[in-house]
Amino acid sequence: MLRKLALAAVAALTISASSALADDALFHDLGGRDGIATIVDDATANFLADPRIKATFDNTNMDRFKTNLTDQLCVVAGGPCVYKGQSMHDAHKGLHLTNADFNALVEDLQAGMDKVGVSFATQNRLLARLAPMNRDVVTK
Repeated sequence: MLRKLALAAVAALTISASSALADDALFHDLGGRDGIATIVDDATANFLADPRIKATFDNTNMDRFKTNLTDQLCVVAGGPCVYKGQSMHDAHKGLHLTNADFNALVEDLQAGMDKVGVSFATQNRLLARLAPMNRDVVTK
C-alpha cells in the first residue's frame, strides 16, 4: 500500500512538473520578460503609427501602458509576472472599439513579433491565448 502511495505521489509530481514546464514554455519561447518587453515596445510603436487605431491611445500614459501590457503578456504566456492593471472590460469600456480595431491591434502586435523573429507557431500560441479577450475589448 505504501509503495502504491509513493508511486502515485511521484506520478503526481511528475505530471505537475511537466505541466509547469508546459505552462511557461510560451513565456520562454517569447524570450522571457525581456523578450516580451521588446515585443511590446515594437508593437506599441506600431499602434501609435497605425492610422486605424492611434487615436485610441491619445489620452494614455504610454509608459504605464507598456508596463501593464508587458506584465499581462508575461502572465498570459505562463511567466512569473503579476499583472496589476485593470480588467480588460474596465480598461476598454467607453472606447467603443470594434472588431476592426481589435484586428488592427493584433496585426500590429504580430508585426512587432515578426520584427524580433518570433516564429509563426509561437505567435499563434500567444494569439490563441489572447483571443478570448476580444469579448471584453470589443464593445461596439
